Amino acid sequence: MTAIGVFDSGIGGLTVVAALRRRLPDESIVYLGDTARLPYGSKSPETVTSYTRNNVAFLLAQGVKAVVVACNTASALALPQLTAPVPVWGVIEPGARHAAATTAGHVGVIATESTVRSDAYRLALQRIDAGIRVDSRSCPLFVPLVEEGWHDDPVTEQVAERYLAPLLAAGIDTLVLGCTHYPLLRPLLQRVAGPGITLIDSAASTADEVARDLAAADLAAPAGSAVVHHLYVTDASSGFARFARRILGDAATPLEWVEVG
Repeated sequence: MTAIGVFDSGIGGLTVVAALRRRLPDESIVYLGDTARLPYGSKSPETVTSYTRNNVAFLLAQGVKAVVVACNTASALALPQLTAPVPVWGVIEPGARHAAATTAGHVGVIATESTVRSDAYRLALQRIDAGIRVDSRSCPLFVPLVEEGWHDDPVTEQVAERYLAPLLAAGIDTLVLGCTHYPLLRPLLQRVAGPGITLIDSAASTADEVARDLAAADLAAPAGSAVVHHLYVTDASSGFARFARRILGDAATPLEWVEVG
């Protein structure tokens, strides 16, 4: 197996898989959605780190050549403590670099409680430019709303209006979607934020960095390689299968239910 391994706490990481497929069409992907233990955003750093190590171990057992931690919470809390025998990427640094290159000086970040508490985006942004102002807001209801499939529901819009109101009032010009579930709400969030706010989804930025680093390490799949994708979940979910088909189209293979850790 020479696939790229990707994991998230649930469905959101499929947005990263979609970006990787667009950027690296010759790469096979093994995806693990830890649906039995979501959401990660309300868990302690120790718990998130334990889950992350279990997930990476599972992917390594599938023979992957690299791992993408497609979970902002795990990227913030577990990645600094993680060691692995293959290249590993998170999603926070690529998103921060994209936001820093876009903003006029004031970035808003919406994320899970754990990611906001970690201050990972502010630290990453201000390492790039200490003058960037960063305001963050935890949005714990967004993940269950996405998992429920309420992407464009009036209830979700009302929740978004309440979450975004303080950030918009503070004068942000750029909004980082600091959870891989949130891009599935992008049309709704853009409508609530207004046309003057630039939304940043780190999936494409992460895919670009993965492509660059694999090429530099001579790990990229040759053009025309046979591509095989596997989708694993830790809890059966008809909703997951439905959204996998929506995001990945024909590449949404049947789900395989596994136990991890």
